[in-house]
This record gives sequence, C-alpha cells and structure tokens, in this order.
Amino acid sequence: MLLQINYNDFAMKERNTTLGEFIIENQNAFQYSSGELSRIINSIRLAAKVVNYKVNKAGLVDIVGAAGEQNIQGEDQQKLDVYANEVFISTLINREIVCGIASEENDDFITVAGSDKSHNNKYVVLMDPLDGSSNIDVNVSVGTIFSVYRRITPIGTPVTIEDFLQPGINQVAAGYVIYGTSTMIVYTTGHGVNGFTLNPAIGTFYLSHPNMQFSKDGPIYSINEGNYVHFPQGVKDYIKYCQTEEEDRPYTSRYIGSLVSDIHRNMIKGGIYIYPTSSKAPKGKLRLLYECNPMAFIVEQAGGKASDGFGSIMEITPTELHQRVPFFCGSYNMVEKAEDFMMKAKLSKY
Repeated sequence: MLLQINYNDFAMKERNTTLGEFIIENQNAFQYSSGELSRIINSIRLAAKVVNYKVNKAGLVDIVGAAGEQNIQGEDQQKLDVYANEVFISTLINREIVCGIASEENDDFITVAGSDKSHNNKYVVLMDPLDGSSNIDVNVSVGTIFSVYRRITPIGTPVTIEDFLQPGINQVAAGYVIYGTSTMIVYTTGHGVNGFTLNPAIGTFYLSHPNMQFSKDGPIYSINEGNYVHFPQGVKDYIKYCQTEEEDRPYTSRYIGSLVSDIHRNMIKGGIYIYPTSSKAPKGKLRLLYECNPMAFIVEQAGGKASDGFGSIMEITPTELHQRVPFFCGSYNMVEKAEDFMMKAKLSKY
C-alpha cells in the first residue's frame, strides 16, 4: 500500500505543469514579449539547480565555512556565497541575455557587452546569490533572491549605474529560490506569484503553489527580539501589541534568520516580517536593491504589503548599489498596524 501511495504521488507530480511549460504559456502576458525575460528565468532555473546540488552536499565536501574574505558590506563571505555568486553570474553571462548584473557580493556592477560587443541586451539583474548563508553550517534553509529591470540607458551603449538605481516599482520580474527540505522557485512578472518545486529525481521544477497569496492577517510575527533594546519605540510598541492576550492574540514568534525562509513561511501561513533600524544599524540592515525591492514586489503581488515603516519600499529612489533600509513586509493588515505604531511613536516626539 505504501508503495502504491508513493507511486500515485509521483504520478500526480508528473501531470503538473513544469516551470518551462509555464514560462512558455505565460510569456505573452509580459508587456515586452520578446522572449528575453523567459530566457532570464530559465537561466536562473539552471543556476538554481547547480547551487542546489552543492547546498545538498554541504558537509560532505569542502564547501561550508568562511571563504576568508569580506564582501563590500564588511561581512565575512562564506564559501557557498562565493560559489553561488560565480554560478549565477556565469550562467547569465553565458546565455547572453542581460546587459548588466549587480550582486550583493560584488563591489560594483558588471557590464555585459555580449559576444558581439553590441550591448544590445535590454535587462539588468540584481541578486543576493545566497541569502542566509551563515546558516548553511547548521543545516538551515537558505535562498537566492533576484530582481529584473529593463535598462533605461540607450540600447547599444554600456550600462551605467542609472540602470541599477531604479525604484522597485520599475521591476519587471522578481523571485527567490529556497533551498530547504524541498527546493522551490517562487517568482512574479507582475501577474501574481507562483511557486515551483524541484523533483530531484529528474531535475524538473513543477508548479506546486499556483497563485500564492498572503492572508490579510496572520498568526506570526518574525523579528530578532534579541535586539529589542536597540529597536525604535514604534517597533517595541508593536511587539508588545503582538504579545498582548486579546482577541486573536498573542501572535506566535517565529524567526529563522534567513530572509527567504521567513518570508516564504509567512506567505504560506500568514504573518509579518520586520527588520527595522536600530541603534546598531541606524539605516537598517537589509539591502534595498538585492533583498527588499524583490521581496516587496513578490509580497505585494501576493496581496501583502511592504514598507520601510512609514511608506512604500518600492517607491524609494536608490542612491547607491548597496543601500540599506528598514523593512516591514507580510500580511497587509499586520503591516498597516505596524506602520500605525511607528507613526504614533514618531508623532509623540513632537
């Protein structure tokens, strides 16, 4: 009986839509239907499978631990950070479909001229190649985050910093890969959010989570409460609200410390994720371009809300590649309530 159940489960998966089929079926919904965006998603799919293979071998090969260098943010790079960064960059360059790449792990953006040196490609990709990599050594889920913009400089010329410093509302696609008990690609092109799970037996992603949605409210708040003493008053007040025994509260505190994992869980179960400013990080900790904007696009396409505590994350005009901001995102009503506490605390100072 057990074998029959497993066989039926596998057979059911086989009838699901593959990521490749989904991309082909839906590429006409994209306003620029040249096929280039579809090729970018396909490239990310390929790179994700390569990185997934290494992540699943962590502990068996010399791929865990620090690489001995720091990135532009002054953070210790893990070996898998470096590996994932190289895989995604080389895959995107080799497919000749982007004109520029910016990575959290690189000091500056990369110009991609193409084999004919024409600079004719139209899209730039920004990415965090391995979010939460410090958790690899303890076997906690990690992820990749990516964001795609249409260039604003003339086609046929090298990209400039202006092509990357665009507000999040200009994104044409964003997504993440989560390497966990199963490996998933979750992405949006502005027409809802869909999740695809990898069948490792045959190396194919299948549509497993169609039309993903945040509930308007949720039972979970996700924040590193160990930094409570350093938080702004509005965040402290909201945490106390979450812990108050009243109506549907107290909420459950769940914090993994891997942005992709925390937001993925909250999208499925309902909840809010907060990484605010603090006395230790007065500008915030998360990067606007590599983490907050792509996650905000996904969250809002799934019916949630993303904010810096006072206004829309995606309406911020970036001023530098590695800009940091505070980040509140998740179930719509929960983010609105957190914003209310932030505004009340701000007004009480005057």
